[in-house]
Amino acid sequence: MKKNIHPEYVDTKFICSCGAQCSAGSTIKGGEFKVEICSNCHPFYTGQQKLVDTAGRVEKFREKMERAKKAQTKAEKEVQEVPAKKITKTLKGEKTKKVKVVSKKKSAKSKE
Repeated sequence: MKKNIHPEYVDTKFICSCGAQCSAGSTIKGGEFKVEICSNCHPFYTGQQKLVDTAGRVEKFREKMERAKKAQTKAEKEVQEVPAKKITKTLKGEKTKKVKVVSKKKSAKSKE
């Protein structure tokens, strides 16, 4: 092995944010290294779910899903209220078109 090209290998103390400590060999200078999560507090090893919410991302996602669910139920109600008959609709700058609205209550034909 060539001399003076490899970093120094020393015992390093790893300190987790939960307070757990362990030591291992490493080339990290200073002898200490702080980590955010370890096997003592990681959800995979503990079996407990721990949400690390950065800038409210989880809450924003939950709100977004709730709004989408409300919009979906509102759209379903509107479809059920429209009678299943032909409706004449005039669009801007276009000729009159006939549109057939079909309710969701009718069963779909099975594909063979």
